[in-house]
Amino acid sequence: MKTSSRIEVVDTHTEGEPTRVIHAGGPDLGSGSMADRLAVFRERYDHIRTAVVCEPRGSDVMVGAIVLEPVDRSNAAGVIFFNNAGYLGMCGHGTIGTAIALKHLGRIGPGEHRLETPVGVVSITVDAGARVTVDNVESRRTLKNVSVNVPGIGGVTGDVAWGGNWFFLIHEHQESIELANVERLTDFSWRVRKALAAAGIMGDDGGEIDHIELFGPSRRSGIDGKNFVLCPGKAYDRSPCGTGTSAKLACLAADGKLGEGAIWRQEGIVGGVFEGSVRIVDGKILPRISGTAYVNAVASIVLDPDDPFVYGIKA
Repeated sequence: MKTSSRIEVVDTHTEGEPTRVIHAGGPDLGSGSMADRLAVFRERYDHIRTAVVCEPRGSDVMVGAIVLEPVDRSNAAGVIFFNNAGYLGMCGHGTIGTAIALKHLGRIGPGEHRLETPVGVVSITVDAGARVTVDNVESRRTLKNVSVNVPGIGGVTGDVAWGGNWFFLIHEHQESIELANVERLTDFSWRVRKALAAAGIMGDDGGEIDHIELFGPSRRSGIDGKNFVLCPGKAYDRSPCGTGTSAKLACLAADGKLGEGAIWRQEGIVGGVFEGSVRIVDGKILPRISGTAYVNAVASIVLDPDDPFVYGIKA
């Protein structure tokens, strides 16, 4: 008789952006670094990724995280992030959501902890409520004022920066950063992404620039800016995007517009806000991002071998 298996998850949202955290029942990825285990996940267990975050259980906007034993046992956990399109080196909103999930499970309490990710170790500070502060990996701008010809749009200029993922940050454009314009913003950003790939514009490690970030003013008092971020799977980030805000902070710091310890408040397309700042250590820009996350659900994902869509609906 065929038997079903189960994966235990905690669902959270960070400023509106969901994270589904696997905390039990996931695949055995070995004992290597998070980068090594990500490679194992991709090569051997990608069907688990699609089962967890793709339809019919998930959606294009769902980001997944799997919590693992850390290499360094003084760290709280290891974590690998993924979405409908593949895997992420780092995820700011996902780190905040994972921290709240671990707190809900009783695995960590308020205070400072460290998480191992595929791109390095990050520190998190969890308060007594729903707020988490993330000390992200080093962020940097690698190219400034890069122009690309976008079919149907024309010339678009932006910066290439790393905040844990590769971003193209666009400040000068004719688009209105409002939720009502999501379809237009998505089309614009997707065209830019394809044009960057066609032109061979990429990160300094040869990485694909798979996140496009547009900026505009916020209508709210005390908020420094508003953004729209298109993620690799063509879904927009509901939160202000932790790695995208980190890339923004790196650009501001590089231009001398954000001093060490000064606060930058970044509003996302649905209205959530991240507070960001930078530390400069040995010439490196280290962003700090703070936001809130809440538990939505605690659930068991059932993998029924008789279900034709047990491993998700794949494009």
